[in-house]
Amino acid sequence: MAQTTLKVQGMTCGHCKVSVEGALQELAGVSNAEVNLEEGTVNISYEEANVTIEAMQEAVEGQGYDIV
Repeated sequence: MAQTTLKVQGMTCGHCKVSVEGALQELAGVSNAEVNLEEGTVNISYEEANVTIEAMQEAVEGQGYDIV
């Protein structure tokens, strides 16, 4: 199980948290995604064989947020 942290710009509220976590958890291979609104980050646990960091970035950007 691999872990990564993405810096996400534009998350400000509980809805942002739910949107980003939900989009990531829908990806095959992502087992957990946890947003920290204060830090503007999302910590992700995933299987490297099943999902790429690029796919995770695209999922977040698809919700309207920017990866920094």
